[in-house]
Amino acid sequence: MDQQAFEKLCATIDGYRDEMIAMQKAIIPMKPVSPDSGGKGEYEKGQYFEPILKEIFDTVTALPAKDERAEGGVRPNYAAVLKGTDTSRTIWLMAHIDVVPEGDVKLWNTPPFEAVVKDGRIYGRGSEDNNQASVTGIFAAKALKEAGITPTCNVGLLLVADEECGNSFGAEYVLKNHRDLFGKNDVVIVPDAGNSAGDEIEVAEKTTLWLKVTAKGKQAHGAYPSSGINAHRITANIITGMEALREQFPQKDPLFTPEPSCTFEPTMKVQNVGNVNTIPGEDVVFFDCRLLPEVDPAVFQKAFTERAQDIAKRFGGSAQVTVENLMKAAPPTSMNEPIVQSIARAAKQIYGVDAKPAGSGGNTVAQFFRQAGFPCVVYSRIDQTLHGPNEYCIIDNLVNDTKIWAYAYID
Repeated sequence: MDQQAFEKLCATIDGYRDEMIAMQKAIIPMKPVSPDSGGKGEYEKGQYFEPILKEIFDTVTALPAKDERAEGGVRPNYAAVLKGTDTSRTIWLMAHIDVVPEGDVKLWNTPPFEAVVKDGRIYGRGSEDNNQASVTGIFAAKALKEAGITPTCNVGLLLVADEECGNSFGAEYVLKNHRDLFGKNDVVIVPDAGNSAGDEIEVAEKTTLWLKVTAKGKQAHGAYPSSGINAHRITANIITGMEALREQFPQKDPLFTPEPSCTFEPTMKVQNVGNVNTIPGEDVVFFDCRLLPEVDPAVFQKAFTERAQDIAKRFGGSAQVTVENLMKAAPPTSMNEPIVQSIARAAKQIYGVDAKPAGSGGNTVAQFFRQAGFPCVVYSRIDQTLHGPNEYCIIDNLVNDTKIWAYAYID
């Protein structure tokens, strides 16, 4: 690490503070919500970013995914590259440019799609998830160029669509259709998760398994329960009865905090009958299961299904278990990977923390790159206000995360 060069980069980045705020003010009102969530897509935001990327990076490649439901008929993706000393390797920083809807507007203290700056924060939907990543990725590359400092290898910025609704028009699309963009020695940074201390570097994610349980009984009048079979009672017992699976799957991994074991939580429930005095003959509930990487989801699903069916039989009914979503855990990124160590050194110097490798029960686009064999780290300093009302980005984090990437680029 050339400390003098890094200090020059830091001084340059400090000078961008007002520009970073201005960029957040420009992009928050664009409301780039997926058509799957009732929005117009990310076209306007892509059009805003494209000329900015072309001013900073040596090459900018547009990678639009066709989607007739969206404005412009496409979901925009961009791959921008700034050449480094070693052009055989690229450090990619990937950010998603879509955001979730605002939710209940009454819970917001400020207009959701208006950037409001106060108390060192920028309030607005998408300010933290994932505008912070987009803005820091752009300004880290801009600092390298304006300070006249050549990175040790190529610096790449991926701006992708559709992260919030499945990635089929975003990261997954780019990897499937433009794999030639990535070299065998490339690594990826995903600033899409973190904590308020900035002391976690996510290197592993759990398997996500969503299960739908449909219990069948016999509908009857609420005054005569013996003439029916209460499907709602069946699902209630399935929910409580699944606690026994903790003995069958006792694995623990301290890398995953705060949930070091497998979790399988009942979540959504479908309405059954429309009145109080009818015993339902069918009841449907869902489970969100997050499994440690070493647990085979097929084995878990089999055990879950057998238990659900056994419970249903005790009541004279039946239960069907189907998979609604399966996202199998990718191989973890090694803690010894240079990019992991580089981010840790940067966090120590910039935030004064000892950042440790960690695992997560949540899923990010990192999984697609890990599955493809690329070392990938998920890091950012955020307050995790994403998806909630009054989402905000801390301005100091905006500036300092930019320094983290700049450090990694010249380390």
